[in-house]
Amino acid sequence: MTDIRFYHLERQSLDQLLPSLLSKALSGGHKIVVRTDNEKDAERLNTHLWTYGAESFLPHGTKKDGKPEDQPIWITDKDENPNEATVLILTNGTSTGNMDSYTLCCEMLDGHDPTAVSNARSKWKTYKDAGHDVTYWQQSHNG
Repeated sequence: MTDIRFYHLERQSLDQLLPSLLSKALSGGHKIVVRTDNEKDAERLNTHLWTYGAESFLPHGTKKDGKPEDQPIWITDKDENPNEATVLILTNGTSTGNMDSYTLCCEMLDGHDPTAVSNARSKWKTYKDAGHDVTYWQQSHNG
């Protein structure tokens, strides 16, 4: 079963936390799919990962870059796994019909959005009922 982690974002935004999560996954030898709810947000994240730190580099791409099979990090608005990733990061309330193809799924949850919190509670129950190992991660005062 897939290990599912809910990340409750209250002190840092997705844009602030995502680079460190991606770095950790890459250093563990994983390929990653980041799923957004629309193409515009996929391209926004693509740009952000090129510019978030002057000394940082995270190899990634979107459909505009092509060759998804060669991308360690694939950013998409589709329910796809073209780079054979083992880690899935779901943003903006997205979901997947292919959870079993991943070893780890990170549900990124905007803690300032009551609808997102409510939807996450529902997803938690669904995942738990399906037998997945589900954990909850909340940011401390330091991030």
